Amino acid sequence: MEVELGRSRYKTYDEAKTYFTTMSTTNWLPLFSIPQVAQVILNSLQFMHDNNRIRLHAYVIMETHVHMVGTSKEISDEFRKLKSYTARQIVDYLTMDGPQVLLDQLKFYKKKHKKDQKYQVWQEGFHPKAILNVDILTQKIEYVHYNPVRRGYVDRPEHWRYSSAQNYAGMKGIVSVEHVKI
Repeated sequence: MEVELGRSRYKTYDEAKTYFTTMSTTNWLPLFSIPQVAQVILNSLQFMHDNNRIRLHAYVIMETHVHMVGTSKEISDEFRKLKSYTARQIVDYLTMDGPQVLLDQLKFYKKKHKKDQKYQVWQEGFHPKAILNVDILTQKIEYVHYNPVRRGYVDRPEHWRYSSAQNYAGMKGIVSVEHVKI
């Protein structure tokens, strides 16, 4: 089944497959450098896991984007809900306690066609890439986990707090994941 993803050129073809996805903030604003904003994403991922809405295999939260590897029967719908819910939570936090400059930028960079909202937290789409075999799955999980290492933030993937690399290293991670043998 082909699903059109709004203005994005990316499409999902089989909703039961595992996908590598990326969600990026509007204008690459460093929203997730604020721990309370990163926690919104962590809480949402845990909720999705606990309620069997997505089988989360790997994730990393960087300051401007989130990478995930996951499986869901309704992946397009689940990501739409995830982005909508987290955007509302992030705007609420920034309105009450966050830096006004970030809120102003979310308003300034909002796409003109988004007339039903005052702010835009996320770029459009979630860029799903189907994972077709175990080699690609392994490569994508390693890509996710090594993102903070490549950026020079940590020396080892499991040292990054906002990542499932801790889960894969035998440590207690912040969010539960469904391990994949790699």
